[in-house]
Amino acid sequence: MKKIFIAFIIAVLFFSKNLIGQGMWMPNHLQKREADMQSRGLQISTAEIYSETQPSFRDAVVRLSTGCSAGFISSEGLLLTNHHCGRRQLQMLSTVENDILKHGFWAMNRGEEIVAPDLSVIATVRIVDVTNSVLSGVEAGMSEQEAAEIRRANIAEIVAKEENNADGFGYSAEVRTFFEGNKFYLFVFRTFYDVRLVGAPPTNIGAFGGDFDNWYWPRQAGDFMLFRVYVDENNQPAKFCETNVPYRPQKYFNMSMSGAQEGDFTWVYGFPGRTNYYISSFTLRQVVEVEHPIAIAARDKRRNIIRPAMDECPNIRIQYTQKLAGIANAWKRWSKELRGIERIDGISKKEAFEKEFQQWADTFNNGEHKNLLHQLQVAHEELEPFLIQHTIFNEHILAPEAVAFANQFDRLVQLSNDRNTTNAAFNEQLDRLRPIAERFFRDFNTDIDRQIFKTLSTSSVNGLEMRFVDFPDKNFDDYVNEMYARSIFVDEARFNSMFRRLNRRNAARLLGNDPMLNYARIVFSMHNSMILPEYRELRSNVNVLRRTFMRAQMEMQPDKMFWPDANSTLRVAYGQVHGFSPSDGVIFKYYTTLGGLIAKENPDVFEFTVKDRLRELYHARDFGPYVNANGEVPVNFISSNHTISGNSGSPVLNGRGELIGLNYSRIWQAAMAGYFWDPEQSRNTSVDSRFILFIIDKFAGAGHLLDEMTIVE
Repeated sequence: MKKIFIAFIIAVLFFSKNLIGQGMWMPNHLQKREADMQSRGLQISTAEIYSETQPSFRDAVVRLSTGCSAGFISSEGLLLTNHHCGRRQLQMLSTVENDILKHGFWAMNRGEEIVAPDLSVIATVRIVDVTNSVLSGVEAGMSEQEAAEIRRANIAEIVAKEENNADGFGYSAEVRTFFEGNKFYLFVFRTFYDVRLVGAPPTNIGAFGGDFDNWYWPRQAGDFMLFRVYVDENNQPAKFCETNVPYRPQKYFNMSMSGAQEGDFTWVYGFPGRTNYYISSFTLRQVVEVEHPIAIAARDKRRNIIRPAMDECPNIRIQYTQKLAGIANAWKRWSKELRGIERIDGISKKEAFEKEFQQWADTFNNGEHKNLLHQLQVAHEELEPFLIQHTIFNEHILAPEAVAFANQFDRLVQLSNDRNTTNAAFNEQLDRLRPIAERFFRDFNTDIDRQIFKTLSTSSVNGLEMRFVDFPDKNFDDYVNEMYARSIFVDEARFNSMFRRLNRRNAARLLGNDPMLNYARIVFSMHNSMILPEYRELRSNVNVLRRTFMRAQMEMQPDKMFWPDANSTLRVAYGQVHGFSPSDGVIFKYYTTLGGLIAKENPDVFEFTVKDRLRELYHARDFGPYVNANGEVPVNFISSNHTISGNSGSPVLNGRGELIGLNYSRIWQAAMAGYFWDPEQSRNTSVDSRFILFIIDKFAGAGHLLDEMTIVE
């Protein structure tokens, strides 16, 4: 045992000196990284990762309409993603009587697969550099407004041309900006609309540990879910139809029985959301001192209201599971981002770079950029008061959901008051709002929303007042209670009764005096007239300077290989499997086991309860072939891949391109990955492929799903 421990320490120390991980690389540029990747363990060519002319792993990885990533794992359209990425669909399909969100779901044949509501799958078809075309006609000396109009017109023309030339259903095109607007790429997508739920473990496997373990290590979450994509008989995207058949992808990932081993080369293929790697210290300071503190305070108060209500009522638990998860995850991520940035003294690091930049800028190109940092500082100072109010509006004033919901009906009042409005125009708006209202009330609780209104509409953070309006002198609680008692926008029965009677002639009379709508009209009017215009203009000024600052950094460091900030487009991040030392005297190994999951069991806390079947399998040692060299069932592992929100559901692959895991989160030391990367401690968290197969086969008894996979040693 002592020898094993010493060997582990040596391995950690060795790999800590040879760490890789920083960077989210565009797959169409990977040939520039190929030699480095292969020297570290990649055994395939980068053309096998991305090719526009031949089948490649580009065809096997997709983005979900929820914002997550996913990967095909069979020739029959079987799709693997995270449990939390499909939690919304489970919630929508669940009832108190048939709570598949809580208890899980497994289709034992194709006929039992269920249409996944509000879910589509987007594949990347092509990536093309269109920078020259976008900037055609933009000349030096133009105002930013003139240049922006030309860019917008060029982009519209590029997109229209691409979509008009598309041959087939489901194609779309979009031009995305890179390097703060210095580069532009055209992305051609294809969307698949018929997606069906195949399998999902129960919540206390898929989200074992819940918010308590979120962003920490060690973890033991079986965070995976299975869907299947269906198409028409010609293998083309189609809306749902009973005659649709499983999609046959050009490429899919083989499932590895070897899983993750210490020191293994890994690469993550997915769609990371948003990073801000090249920002100035002025932008970072506003994140750390302004935006995050306001948002964190709001999210903390909301989760403390929602969680107890969920514990008391099964229906509320179903209604608010997805909402609470989003609120709590953002609260913890932002909190840990601040902690991580403070741990590495991030603002000082930015300031140190800017000192070097200023020395370079004073002499480069006759001092073209010598005033750039000062201009950035001034622009951020001008933006800050409006940034504060804009953040307060989004995180506090709009925290009660009824406010934004009611505001959407103000348009009906305007149309009703306009004598030129036709019945057709009014009814068109009415029809647009009908499904919005249905979705709203399905997951809405009046008591929770009322308490959120009372708590967040008049609160303060660091001396900043959150209220947008002065409420009457009467007792504030009484005022809010009266508003919620009278408004139709918080009571489904009253709303439906009113909605059925609405027409062009009576809408202004029936809706015009609703207290929630009147409140919403006031706060939106104040925000949209007094804050938003200035905020947008000043934010635009900052963005123009950020574009110049990005270009100047690349001019200053011509030999540096820059990777573009993530923007929800297809990327590759490569790293290694290994543990880390979070603090003096503490070393974490790289994987967790089923035994560790069982040891965490707490029957009094739902997130740590263990299903009887899982406990039986453990005590019977009925693990099948899904074990490591020590006879343990591995559950999660960590590696140094640079991931961010949006990478949830990304396949984690070995040097041969085989799926060894499924990325689902990061540890808190990597929460700051949108701003900094610490090779010593930043780690992403993944479900081991062997645990995925174990749950499908031994726990769920759905071995027929393994029959359609290609499983390799």
